Amino acid sequence: MKSVSPGLSFSASGERNEVVWNFLHGPCFDVGVNTMEETLKPTLTTADRCDACGAQAYVRVTMPFGELLFCAHHAAEHKSKIDELAISIVDERERIAR
Repeated sequence: MKSVSPGLSFSASGERNEVVWNFLHGPCFDVGVNTMEETLKPTLTTADRCDACGAQAYVRVTMPFGELLFCAHHAAEHKSKIDELAISIVDERERIAR
């Protein structure tokens, strides 16, 4: 299990998808985020995957409860909710070959 913030862990068994659902549809709770650590993160790679569908992630969103990755489609679909609740957003959609 990978610990993202105090009291919140994700596993490969699908628990993280439940967190995505709660983010998109449920209330938000605050457990704190280390913003300096977020600033030092490298850019997204092809190994980074959308938490909603598994496609390549181009947007990293830091929320009060942890980090979520989105493909271009899901980032656009949930833009208003992301803008409302995000602590920081790394948007690399300009890298998509058109």
